[in-house]
Amino acid sequence: MGLFKRFKNKKRNEKYNIGMKKTRTGIMSRLKDLLSGYDQITEDLFDDLTDVFIMADIGVETTLRFIDELKKDPRVKGLHSALELQPIIVDKMFELYLQGEIVNANLNIEKGKVNVILFVGVNGVGKTTTIAKIAHRLKNQGMRVLLAAGDTFRAGAIDQLDVWAKRVGVDIVKNYDAHDPASVVYDAVQKATNEKYDVVLCDTAGRFQTKVNLMKELEKIYRVINREIEDAPQEVLLVIDATTGQNGLLQAQAFMEATNVTGVVLTKLDGTAKGGIVLAIRDQFKIPIKFVGLGEKIDDLEYFDLENYIYGLFMDLIEGED
Repeated sequence: MGLFKRFKNKKRNEKYNIGMKKTRTGIMSRLKDLLSGYDQITEDLFDDLTDVFIMADIGVETTLRFIDELKKDPRVKGLHSALELQPIIVDKMFELYLQGEIVNANLNIEKGKVNVILFVGVNGVGKTTTIAKIAHRLKNQGMRVLLAAGDTFRAGAIDQLDVWAKRVGVDIVKNYDAHDPASVVYDAVQKATNEKYDVVLCDTAGRFQTKVNLMKELEKIYRVINREIEDAPQEVLLVIDATTGQNGLLQAQAFMEATNVTGVVLTKLDGTAKGGIVLAIRDQFKIPIKFVGLGEKIDDLEYFDLENYIYGLFMDLIEGED
């Protein structure tokens, strides 16, 4: 199958095409040059492919497993040129992300009850802005949204979330005098329950340099929410800055040890040439990417779509076959 046929009838999201440009024209452009430089399928070719994918931030472990699976694919044995590997590589990327499952990027929100979404991640990854963008999206879907300013250790974080609450037009629970972030989250959950809100979006601290205390705080917040509302929080979203590369994977490991992370929000995907981190996160942690940031505007946070993502990576090759 040609690369184009897989995507021929796909309604494409232009934000992905634009947002993936740095990755597509950077690391992934080397893929086409590499494949064009080999007349045959050789071990040297696979070694060079390994280097390209590691440089794309797919990660060493994931890349080695990916290349091994690529070598074993029976379709490879019948190829006459390296360029014929292109559609197989695309297929393998789909398989790597899906892992034999139907991966749902939608938020787990149930009508008729209070839904709590807890946001975790280190300072500086775009957590507060992400909360605002999701609040904007949910409000536009007709939901009553309440924000909880749970990063009580930085007055600036409370101020920033307050500004966003006013800008988006949603309510916020905040307390500048609170020393226990769990108490703010508790007040927000109580307010949401009593006043029939649909969704509570909870900000948290991200002082990674005090990792042990931070993780204990997150565990306490999680327990408080779960005690007040059965099955809550419905989502724990880990916010990672795509431009931090493999450091983002280390952050993910630490937060997954403290909370039941249900999904990842990958910010600033448009700002990196190493967009392969999407595949690394999914392969190493078995959790889905829920949203990707493809710009700075309030509506530039998109639900993750695997086909749009891979099309964004390989668009130049795919359109070349049209």
